Amino acid sequence: MRTSSLRHTCAALAAVTSLALAATACGGTTKNDVKDDGAAASSAGKANPDAALKKGLTVGFLPKQVNNPYFTSADKGGEQALTELGSKYKEVGPSSATDTAGQVSYVNTLTQQQVDAMAVSAQDPGALCTALKQAMKNGIKVVTYDSDTTADCRNAFVSQASAEDLGRTEVRLLAEQIGYKGEIAILSAAQTATNQNTWIGFMKEELKDPKYKDVKLVKVAYGNDDAQQSFQQTQGLLQEYPNLKGIISPTTVGIKAAAQYLSGSKYKGKVRLTGLGTPNDMRKYVKNGTVDAFELWDPAKLGDLAARAAVALVSGRITGKEGETFTAGSTTYTLGKDGVINLGKPTVFDAENIDRYDF
Repeated sequence: MRTSSLRHTCAALAAVTSLALAATACGGTTKNDVKDDGAAASSAGKANPDAALKKGLTVGFLPKQVNNPYFTSADKGGEQALTELGSKYKEVGPSSATDTAGQVSYVNTLTQQQVDAMAVSAQDPGALCTALKQAMKNGIKVVTYDSDTTADCRNAFVSQASAEDLGRTEVRLLAEQIGYKGEIAILSAAQTATNQNTWIGFMKEELKDPKYKDVKLVKVAYGNDDAQQSFQQTQGLLQEYPNLKGIISPTTVGIKAAAQYLSGSKYKGKVRLTGLGTPNDMRKYVKNGTVDAFELWDPAKLGDLAARAAVALVSGRITGKEGETFTAGSTTYTLGKDGVINLGKPTVFDAENIDRYDF
């Protein structure tokens, strides 16, 4: 995230789930041919949970955006895990969170370099598929983390948390803060971000509950995981909807920019803000009364789990099938439907606990 997710993500901190940008995948294979190749690569072999973990592997990390604090934290977690496991970490990626074509190019580069596995946070749910399937056809294991592709384009997806948990809990947090009454808006990352859109879908489902009958979602705005755009979108929302009571920003870049705007405006303490953010970004805004509570997962742990899942795949401990289990650190994870691995439930940060965290 950055959530994008939570930190921008979060923005991102997804639902999850996953983030995405729009771009076109290249290749001369037909859609049906690619699908068959991907399925074959994904399901080949049988898991052996007792297989020895291989060492000396190279795992390439491809975040949505390099030099994004959220992904920097996540990928450092991956690097530390790989070092511990006796393998090599490599990071490549675009400098813009909307450069989907660039992500496709980096997937192709990692494939040409014959890495053993790659961990990818997808900017667009479909744009990377052709390139990822080609990587799988070449024997490279593919893990998505933070933001997913479709299930046939990778072996496993490491999700920040249940997409449903993330979407619904953000609505609950904001509704409590505004007394279950008033107009609200959502400040998302890119319009194509898969994790953002999944979370927003569950937000809308949650809002159908009768207890939110007096809460009205007036707009979903997009700041493209860019601080300046997100700041301007926040300003625009408040100009367009002067009676706005609250904003949910499920992206770490977006929530920080929105908090920055609110803290220096007449809306501080009047318009509530929640979403997905990192404690280090949001600490000052919690302490100065701009934000009551927000949530996120630990991105370093997300990167750690993505790296360990990649090594487990290459080693044959898992293949990506539902019901398979593997141990990462001291925790045993079970793969869910479509090879989804949930990191765990999100953590809510507020004035009472925020100083316990440093990321």
